[in-house]
Amino acid sequence: MSESIGPTTRHASSAGSRPLLELRDLDTDIALRRGTVHALDGVSLEVAPGQTLGIVGESGSGKTMTALSIMGLLPSGGRVAGGQILFEGRDLRSLPPDEVRRIRGVRMGMVFQDPLTSLNPTMRIGAQVAEPLRVHERVGRAEARERAVEILRRVGMPRPERIVDSYPHELSGGMRQRVAIAMALVCSPSLLIADEPTTALDVTTQRQILELIDDLREEFGMAVILVTHDLGVIAGRADRVAVMYAGRVVETAATEQLFHAPRHRYTEALMQALPESAIRENGGHDRLNSIPGLPPDLSGPLTGCRFAPRCSYVGDDCRTTDPSLIPGAHQHACLHPVPAPTGAVTGPVPARTEPAATPVTAAPELAAAPVLSVRNLVKNYPAHGGGLLRRSAGQVSAVADVSFEVRPGETFGLVGESGCGKSTVGRLSVGLEQPSAGQIVLDGTDLTDLTGRERRRMHRQVQLMFQDSYAAMNPRMRVDAILAEPLEIQKVGDGAARQARIATLLDQVGLSRRALERYPHEFSGGQLQRIGLARSLALRPRLIVGDEPVSALDVSIQAQVLNLMRDLQRELGLAYIFISHDLSVVDYMADRIGVMYLGKLVEIGPARDVVRAARHPYTQALVDAVPSITPSSAAAGDGMTIRGELPSALDPPTGCRFRTRCPRAAQICTTEPPLVGGLHQVACHLPLRAEPSGTATQTQAAV
Repeated sequence: MSESIGPTTRHASSAGSRPLLELRDLDTDIALRRGTVHALDGVSLEVAPGQTLGIVGESGSGKTMTALSIMGLLPSGGRVAGGQILFEGRDLRSLPPDEVRRIRGVRMGMVFQDPLTSLNPTMRIGAQVAEPLRVHERVGRAEARERAVEILRRVGMPRPERIVDSYPHELSGGMRQRVAIAMALVCSPSLLIADEPTTALDVTTQRQILELIDDLREEFGMAVILVTHDLGVIAGRADRVAVMYAGRVVETAATEQLFHAPRHRYTEALMQALPESAIRENGGHDRLNSIPGLPPDLSGPLTGCRFAPRCSYVGDDCRTTDPSLIPGAHQHACLHPVPAPTGAVTGPVPARTEPAATPVTAAPELAAAPVLSVRNLVKNYPAHGGGLLRRSAGQVSAVADVSFEVRPGETFGLVGESGCGKSTVGRLSVGLEQPSAGQIVLDGTDLTDLTGRERRRMHRQVQLMFQDSYAAMNPRMRVDAILAEPLEIQKVGDGAARQARIATLLDQVGLSRRALERYPHEFSGGQLQRIGLARSLALRPRLIVGDEPVSALDVSIQAQVLNLMRDLQRELGLAYIFISHDLSVVDYMADRIGVMYLGKLVEIGPARDVVRAARHPYTQALVDAVPSITPSSAAAGDGMTIRGELPSALDPPTGCRFRTRCPRAAQICTTEPPLVGGLHQVACHLPLRAEPSGTATQTQAAV
């Protein structure tokens, strides 16, 4: 996973430059009905021209609130209560409102996390990109459109002359994010703030967007503040890093120094919660180091170190003494810090020595009969044109001839970009949709042949765990009713038996009985995923399909949920289909991995082989695009990079569907490659490597 930090920082040092932006003891409060939340408490940061500052931390740490305070975009009830925001030497808090508005509109730009919600769905793209020019620079309509086309071209937008007349819903996620970047850059700002700009994107699109921001920083000479919870993104892109927790900066240093030798225990815990930190070189897995508990409530008084209730190294002094940042090149606010290295540090972050990590060994019953067999699965959706008549416009090929098996106790990972068909396979596997062709055999029974009551009875054996548990729950139902619902629908037991089953479920997922009386909106994201997992376990299934079950969670909460899923797998003998676009998470969870592209399964094999010895160029591109906090020669791969947008499933390319984006494509790729090989199969005429056994495949012989 080649987006890692190397022996030197990525960008030129700006240590001798005067700060473009400087925050001094910034305090921000949010007034609510129940009191005032002290969102920021004494935050001091600076960024120089041409420099990238990364701000990282869990949700609620204050990183986004810092960005919104700088831009003057605080939510209702929010105000900067103290401190200074110095931009180009002037305190924005002391300037007239009109002047501040112009500075923030012209000299600063911001890219938000979700471009779809930050773009106006009723306005064409060109009008939205040109709007800052017309408001702040009084540019005429024709000139504004011309400059909008030019900036869209500079951010890599294909066919910008046509895109300016499109609406946001007509663009892909990556294209919408490019529009958001164009809007932020159209007035040539000196500072660009990117708030989680790639969180909702696939790793390949994420890499393109991050490289775009990096290139534009160099081209425009901008300073960049990159706000994210993804430590790998920060490690690969920033010059300096600020780690925030509970409204404060707890550690800040040059990127290489911080990632190779963190000092604050919170920073260390974040790094050790990453799946890549638990994957051993021999392919085995250690248990993820999760951070217990939740960040503190910032609406009340706090005593001592704010991280103390969650810290494994807490002392009595931590509960009474509030530590301050120690001055210097590497600042941290920790009374019992990670020991400083005695010499030059060239390896990854040292593993925590206490408590000791518990080895995790996967033991799927490879000789047992499959729980699920998917055979030649096809799913096509009818496409209709616009207008009142809604004439047929062909078919969308969502899943095309996909076959795989899942055995008892096994985790089968399914990865690929958005639109590849992996979630459709998940919905078909649990019977939420009917396939156009093929078989789905569950415990020897073909689900496609069943109807009515027989199908409902088989649904007990396979359940779905949703990406967004909150959206999948009825907000008007309490947790006790949510967990009882599948038992009532399937007529399992009487009232007393159901209550006993619910109590067991809460124990299994680590929730207290008090949770039963609460509603979904009263829980955190990690708690909601535990409730979602409990509901999927209610009927004692043999297989659970997890559709992006941890993609929306912070790294610490993600570790808790992943540990829980593996514990329950060993305890109950569960099989999982784990669907995700995050290859590092799938690498940690899965025994075998299937890689999908545009409805096709292009590679399938043992997780270690697929990730560390990928045979398909698309798989290698996914591996190389995953950000990492540690250098790894094993992950360097072939440096595969793919460009462009995913082709339309309405009219997929002939032959190999990946050939239009593949850097290795040749004439032979115009014919469709079969999926061939032994344990490690690939559908590619020009595979990157021979099969691990060294046996030539049929395809290689043909080439």
